[in-house]
Amino acid sequence: METSEASHQIIADLLAARTGQHLTESRRWRVNSALAGVFREHGISNVDQLVCLLAAPRTGPESPDLSQEVVEALLNNETYFFRDKPTFDQLPQEILPELASRRAASKRLSIWSAGCSTGQEVYSLAMLFSEQKERWAGWTIELLGTDVSHRAVNAARSGLYSQFEVQRGLGVTQMLRHFDETACGWQIREETRRMVQFRQHNVLGPHPGRQSFDLVLCRNVLLYFDRTTRAAAFERLASAVAPDGFLMLGAGETVVGQTDRFVPAPRRASFFEPLAVLPREAVRVRAG
Repeated sequence: METSEASHQIIADLLAARTGQHLTESRRWRVNSALAGVFREHGISNVDQLVCLLAAPRTGPESPDLSQEVVEALLNNETYFFRDKPTFDQLPQEILPELASRRAASKRLSIWSAGCSTGQEVYSLAMLFSEQKERWAGWTIELLGTDVSHRAVNAARSGLYSQFEVQRGLGVTQMLRHFDETACGWQIREETRRMVQFRQHNVLGPHPGRQSFDLVLCRNVLLYFDRTTRAAAFERLASAVAPDGFLMLGAGETVVGQTDRFVPAPRRASFFEPLAVLPREAVRVRAG
């Protein structure tokens, strides 16, 4: 094994250990470009030199955590408001009304966006509820966004986005209704920010809620796991979703052939239900 290949493997192992994500051969082409900022910051030019720095002892408690810098740089934080709109539109049109019916007695909804990146998905949900105030009057709506990236979570908490970011998925009316233009960018308004919480969390860990969630969105997160890690993630997600709740995955993701803890929700693309919600007859048909 050549030194550069060994160095790439060390970086891949670091990413897997910290996040569960696997740096497959098809993703290794972007390592150098993803780490370009780290190279500049530390005055180095390649992965071999980076690995040498990672192996060197830290000089003091105030020294930066280089390994965390590397992991943060390698994470894919691609997201935008109302991402995959035809799929996202199923939430206000079908999923949320169904959950409202199921939770009519408690008038409480708890929603978790796992792998929320810089927060656009969670704020999109907040906008949905904000724009239907009369429908949700008297309800307690809990919106939680989590991500393994400390940097992404801090960006989400700030609620500050560039012109390019707010234009991705938002119309002019929504921009003006939910954001204020500032010298630093577009700041989401306080009333919308108060509706959400953000926390650093790894989807492979215990779920971050005190109780089960009625809806969990985990879109395009599992794509970066190998089969074993993905199965473990599904186990964690299954423990987080209420027995009559929903799991939403990305458009290119499925539970079929991946786990027996969820099944596709009928006539609802990208939505899945815990297996326990199926009638016994349906379970027997599926098993047969």
